This record gives sequence, structure tokens and C-alpha cells, in this order.
Amino acid sequence: MKYGEFSVTKIVDAKSLEALLESWQGKKIVFTNGCFDILHRGHIDYLGKARDLGDKLFIGVNTDRSVSALKGPSRPIQDERSRMLILASLACVDAVMLFDDATPYSLIKSVQPDVLVKGSDYDYREIIGYDIVTAKGGSVTTIEFLPGFSTSSIEEKIKKL
Repeated sequence: MKYGEFSVTKIVDAKSLEALLESWQGKKIVFTNGCFDILHRGHIDYLGKARDLGDKLFIGVNTDRSVSALKGPSRPIQDERSRMLILASLACVDAVMLFDDATPYSLIKSVQPDVLVKGSDYDYREIIGYDIVTAKGGSVTTIEFLPGFSTSSIEEKIKKL
């Protein structure tokens, strides 16, 4: 398999999800989600720390439609396929899958992760999927952001140009 093809194999759809999860039996699955529109050093730090919490890192990626609903009509900057391919190219990422709902609740319910992760701007008890993960004995945790590296700070720099 060529290296470029390897990234594509990490992109999961509804048809391949069950087989993937079956192949991961006995592994500690970490789940996080987001838009990941402008991938930056803060994301890399966050995703690496998330992956360190388990054996497999599964990322739910907002569709273009849901990014626009969340961030406004000028977003996303990169289309969903590009965002998924970029994330799938990272060594710390084991699988990426789109979700189009307002929240990743249904996807979390399907994946049944052992660890649910979001940034430290969330109260861990209010993270979508908290009930699903803790009901099965899993954990919900937050990760501190890398100071000075955020999509918002990049957008501010661009506006000043």
C-alpha cells in the first residue's frame, strides 16, 4: 500500500464502522470531535495528548454543513474531505468519521469509547456523551490548550494583515 492510500484507510463511514470497532476489541478507545478547519500546532498537541490516553484515537469530524451552522457562513475554510484527510495523515490518529448532527452524541453512542476527551474550556460533566461513557465505566477528561495556539488567534492575525 502506498503511503497516501494509508491515510484514506483511516476514514470511516457508517458501513465500515462496525468492522473497525470489532477489530479494535480489547483496545482502549479514545474519542474526540471537532471542526479542525485550520489544523495548527494547538490541535497537534491536543490530539497527541488525547491519543496518549488510550490505544486508539477516533475523531468525529463536523460536516461542512454543521461547521457553517456552528461558525457562520464563511466557514469552513477547508472542505470536509480535506479536513478528514489531513487528520487521517497524523500518526496519532487511528480513525476519522464525519457527523452531521448538531452534536456527536449518536456517533459516540455507536463508537462506545472508553475515554471521551474535549478541551479544557469544557466542564467534563457537561461534555456531550458524558452519560454514555461513564455508564459503561469509562472516563471523561479535558486537556489544557497549548497557550497562544488556537484557530481564533490565527483568524485574528489574518484580520490584521
